[in-house]
Amino acid sequence: MTDQEFKTKVVEGGPSHDKLQLVDFWAEWCGPCRALGPTIETLAQEYQEKVEVFKMDIDANPETPSAFGIRSIPTVILFKGGRPVARLLGAQPKVAFEKMIQNFAEGK
Repeated sequence: MTDQEFKTKVVEGGPSHDKLQLVDFWAEWCGPCRALGPTIETLAQEYQEKVEVFKMDIDANPETPSAFGIRSIPTVILFKGGRPVARLLGAQPKVAFEKMIQNFAEGK
């Protein structure tokens, strides 16, 4: 996902539908980011009815991470209606992401 795609799909497009949007901010050189990749892919498949999942390379797209104050990666932000509602830092276990998604998918 590029900075422009983020604006179009998350900020502008987010309010127009009911799905949550999860953005994984990562970089190719980041070992924990690469380790988290399969978990994010699994979540995308398991929660495809509730969540759109995107990955943003912070080196290729510095504008969006800077706007959200991202200082370390991996950082995963959950958006609802185009606005950030939750954030997880580091390579968290799958259950942490599931809890975050379930909390906000149920309208909390």
